[in-house]
Amino acid sequence: MPQAQGLPLALPPQPVRIPGPRPATTTAPERLARRELRAQIARLERELARSFVSAFPHGEVDVSVPAAGGPRLLSLGELETTRDALSARLSSARRSLADLGERQERARVMLERMRLEPGRYKFARVSNAELGEGGCGVWEVRPRLGLIGMLAGWWQVKLSSGCPLGRGRGPAPPPRRSAVRLTA
Repeated sequence: MPQAQGLPLALPPQPVRIPGPRPATTTAPERLARRELRAQIARLERELARSFVSAFPHGEVDVSVPAAGGPRLLSLGELETTRDALSARLSSARRSLADLGERQERARVMLERMRLEPGRYKFARVSNAELGEGGCGVWEVRPRLGLIGMLAGWWQVKLSSGCPLGRGRGPAPPPRRSAVRLTA
């Protein structure tokens, strides 16, 4: 028998087995319920992703997923809770998309009215972002020929040229003075 520092060492004849959790026995109806809940969750996640993609450039759709705390098998109750939370987030995303669509439609109607009767909408502005379009342009009712057009009542709708030019990083900083001075 081997010894270490005068004490006998007893080696186990075989590796020690640690009993793990027993596999849960599920019944056929529970398996069907799990499969159905997972299918519903997958469908809701796809629809939530579609709503994010459809609102991408200008939308405010939240598609964040809360952390579940590591890999594990969810119970039926947890699957139902996940499904209900996804359903609530999807309905919220649909509401925000509908609101965004209504705001864009109001801006389009306003632009159309500005084009038809510019004199009624003096100095009104509608940006491309409000219309759901890309770019930095802004539609604005301006007097034609400046002050003369304003006094004569000549108004027109103009589209700005787009994004402002970059101005760079500003003037160069003054040179840094060295802490070491050389003396002659």
